[in-house]
Amino acid sequence: MNDVTGILAAIESGEANAAERLFVLVYDELRRLAARQLAHEKAGQTLEATALVHEAYLRLVDVDKAQRWNSRGHFFAAAAAAMRRILVENARRKRAQKRGGKLARHDAHVLDVAAAEIREDMPALDEALTKLATQEPVAAQVVQLRFFAGLPLSEVAELLGISKRTADRHWAYARAWLHQEMQGQQAD
Repeated sequence: MNDVTGILAAIESGEANAAERLFVLVYDELRRLAARQLAHEKAGQTLEATALVHEAYLRLVDVDKAQRWNSRGHFFAAAAAAMRRILVENARRKRAQKRGGKLARHDAHVLDVAAAEIREDMPALDEALTKLATQEPVAAQVVQLRFFAGLPLSEVAELLGISKRTADRHWAYARAWLHQEMQGQQAD
């Protein structure tokens, strides 16, 4: 059993300072995952990697709720899911009517050189991914670990207990399925 798994067991049993020890141990890795995820976000993002890690960690290690993680991989999958929820909530909040809705913010000094930027609609992606999870749960987990946690396919395969080739097939299928699903949502 590695250090993370041992500390997760200590948290589960209610040990007082186990959550602090875990934070110190996994902070750098979670921060790298958050930075990778935020690199995919639109320019001008107000959420920073540090804030994303802290918010996700607070959701993961809620002392009022009993948490149970089977392994290090299970913990990082939960971290990826927490980051996904935070990014989706942030995107929805920005799209709220009281914050300008679908109006785009432009800096006056860059209006002339602004290039069209392609970025998936985070709430639509979340909706499509939730739908995929009901039909192909493993493919949805691969997307979550790959896209939201930024893990390489080899590590995704190891965490899910499948071969790298199987993970690659799930990744290709899920990308095509999500693309088609999101195109259909935009047409509606």
